[in-house]
Amino acid sequence: MMVFTTPFSKNLQLSRWAWLLVAAMLCLSQGQARAAEAASNASRVPAITVERVEGNLLLSAHFQFDLPAVVEDALYKGIPIYFVAQADLLRDRWYWANKTIASKQRRMRLAYHPLTQRWRLNMGSGDMPDDTQGLTLSQSFESLGEAMASVTRISRWKIADEQDLKPERTHIVEFSFQLDTSQLPRPLQIGTLGQSDWLIDVSVSQVVEAERSK
Repeated sequence: MMVFTTPFSKNLQLSRWAWLLVAAMLCLSQGQARAAEAASNASRVPAITVERVEGNLLLSAHFQFDLPAVVEDALYKGIPIYFVAQADLLRDRWYWANKTIASKQRRMRLAYHPLTQRWRLNMGSGDMPDDTQGLTLSQSFESLGEAMASVTRISRWKIADEQDLKPERTHIVEFSFQLDTSQLPRPLQIGTLGQSDWLIDVSVSQVVEAERSK
């Protein structure tokens, strides 16, 4: 029996192989994109450390996020942006919900001054009105990147007293960082309702190992 192969059948086979090659390349590129996205997300996971120093419980944190374009635009238009970092110390209870032992907040106000082309960051523990001449730490920066590097790094922040920790009990520190839209001008607050572009939400928790009684 003789088999004849026409040019049409050869072209059809080549076309099938071409589609298979394209499909394989698409799957490979999608896999690489997912891997790159996973690596990027992993690098953005907040890193926190909790340590006991001279009777104090201190928290250090370093995290990264992309500042939304609408937030950056508001900053350059001279609108101050407020951030709030919160740390909660919880005591683990197997029979009920975890008990909150201590809760601390750190508020930050970032503003751009067009005349000097400099950035000013104010930090404090309470609400900060437009007049920030009170008891707050103030820093000045030449660029937005430098200012945000300071915003996203917290060093040795006292969140509780060591005496709040019960020996041989497990405790958990929950850390969160958000953009505080309630401090924005009223018209802008209304405009941000339901807008995910204004959402910044960083959160992570860490177990504080129990100390064995001596």
